[in-house]
Parts: sequence; structure tokens; C-alpha cells
Amino acid sequence: MKQGAACPVKGKGRGPLGMMMFVAAIAAGGAPAMAQEAATVHPPLTPTRDVQVDYNVQPDGMPEPKAVRTWFAYNGGLMRIDSPLAMGEMVLNRMTRQVMIIINPQKVYSQLDARYGIRNPFLLDLSMSFVRKGTATVAGVTCTQWDVTTDQGNATTCVTEDGVILQEDGVDGDGLRGKLEATKVVYGPIPDSMFQPPEGYRKIEPPPPPGTPAARTNPDQKGG
Repeated sequence: MKQGAACPVKGKGRGPLGMMMFVAAIAAGGAPAMAQEAATVHPPLTPTRDVQVDYNVQPDGMPEPKAVRTWFAYNGGLMRIDSPLAMGEMVLNRMTRQVMIIINPQKVYSQLDARYGIRNPFLLDLSMSFVRKGTATVAGVTCTQWDVTTDQGNATTCVTEDGVILQEDGVDGDGLRGKLEATKVVYGPIPDSMFQPPEGYRKIEPPPPPGTPAARTNPDQKGG
């Protein structure tokens, strides 16, 4: 399936979100016929199937890589990143542009608005320029190699035909340098609960952005 086309995914609760993905693609000009033509000049930008991918991730300056587990569903509309040692998780919802941070030791979570979009090393976007290279095999899966250029720098990446990044080395879209490589790829349905806060966790409000006026403690107090 080409990038931008809605992929019906079986499972409880998948219908409405799948429809939202399709509507969003049409609103952005990403009708299936147009997406097929665009796919000849860039790799699929997000996974088109539910998939779990384990990576070794090594930012520049880190002496050794760290193991990170990721989960993708709804054509890449939902993504979860598990931190090393199970300290916490991050859930990215590209459809609502929201980020949920889960902190396991304190059993709390917080939700943030990503007003300017969501970017991370595990996803590609159309602000990047791509040049197709050769092919490779990573974690037992075949992928196509691409040179990637952003306004922050250059990188190389290897992407499967269904949009899974298996390898990346260089500068990502946020200007961070490093490398990552998949060590395990497992396709299959992912339950919705993987993208929700665990039962019994308490929601906390995130700190206000810098420069936000402090809330008044006395509702009858008037400004002077």
C-alpha cells in the first residue's frame, strides 16, 4: 500500500481512527492516486502496518547504544517509544498532535499539545529531500537506502517498502546527530491499550510554557 492511503486495520476501536486518517490524507491533498505518484520520489513516510521495532539508538557523544522499543499503529498515526529500563514511555498521536509522557516510578502521566507538529528520528516527512541509493538487509528485513537532506544537515537511512526505518545515521530533522539500527521487527496487530495510560496512573498537568503569567490564587483579586 502506498503512503497516504488509508489502511483498514482489524481490531477493537480501529474503525473511527482509520477513517480519521483517511479524511486527514484527503484534506492534505494526499488522495490515494496522488500518493502513489509521490511515492516514486521518496520512501513511505510512516509505517503502513502495525509493527513493533526494537532499536539500538546512539546519539553523538554517547559511549554505547541504548536499546529502545517502539510501536506503530494506524498507518503511523500512533507511535509509542519505550525508554530503556522501563522508566517511562512516550506516546505520539500525529492525528491530534498530542504527546503523552508516562513516568512509571511515580505512576503518573501528562499530555502535551504538539502545536508545531511531531518529529523524531523514527519518522520521516515531506520537508526532507530524498535520493534513492541501493538496498540492504537489516534485522533480517530488506530495505531501500536513501540519502536524506534537511535544513539541519544530512543523513542516510534505510526504509522498508511499508515505511519502517531500519537504519539511520547522521543529522535528524531537529538537528540532532546520531545513529540507530533495528535489531528486531515484529508485524502484527497492536492493542489500543498500548497507546493509553496504564490503569491506576494519575494524570498531572504539565508545567506552563515559559513566560506564562502565574495563576491567581484568589478569584476575587483584581489586577492593579
